[in-house]
Amino acid sequence: MTASLPWSAIDTVLLDMDGTLLDLHFDNHFWLEFLPQRYAELHGTSLAMAELELGPLFNAHQGQLSWYCLDFWTRELNLPIREMKREIADLIALRPAADQFLAALRQAGKRVVLITNAHRDSLSLKLERIELAPWFDRLISSHDYGFPKEQAQFWHALKTDLEFDPARALFIDDSLPILRSARDFGVAHLLAVSQPDSRRGQKDTEEFAAVDDYLELIRSLQGYAD
Repeated sequence: MTASLPWSAIDTVLLDMDGTLLDLHFDNHFWLEFLPQRYAELHGTSLAMAELELGPLFNAHQGQLSWYCLDFWTRELNLPIREMKREIADLIALRPAADQFLAALRQAGKRVVLITNAHRDSLSLKLERIELAPWFDRLISSHDYGFPKEQAQFWHALKTDLEFDPARALFIDDSLPILRSARDFGVAHLLAVSQPDSRRGQKDTEEFAAVDDYLELIRSLQGYAD
């Protein structure tokens, strides 16, 4: 972690799910390896050809709500996306000490809200595998609002729904475009994630301070509480 946080100035903690609380390896493996292989089998083509076909399609929808929508990809690819995710659900895993951080936030009396771009069915699958729900005051999918977190409309809808003060909120996410969207809206305290996928190296979080180890955040929170 490369920056200390003024915990006394933070009432609401907004947390992303995939890559922030959960290891992004499950999602990266699904979209970059498992799904292209199934697509190749469906069309009787090579994996390399499947990747060539899927790449531009994925790129065209990134940052849009459709990118995160299981119904959209089920129709678009003619593949049972929900069932396929269940096949590899054993890869769903917490990032180290994420649950301890959630417990520390509750202990400190912070309002804790999950905000994810994940489709509700993806969220449900992950909550079946990892017991996250009890730590949160609210669990919000961007599909509830009709806009992804990359877009300003999401943040306006969130503020209306939660009635929170962006100037007294902390938001942690592994996506830099999403963090920039939150910053543009006025969320005062922002942290990126330095290694969202445990199987890949650290990422450049550019202008954002980053969480490397939740234990360090826990210590700073407990120091504030003391």
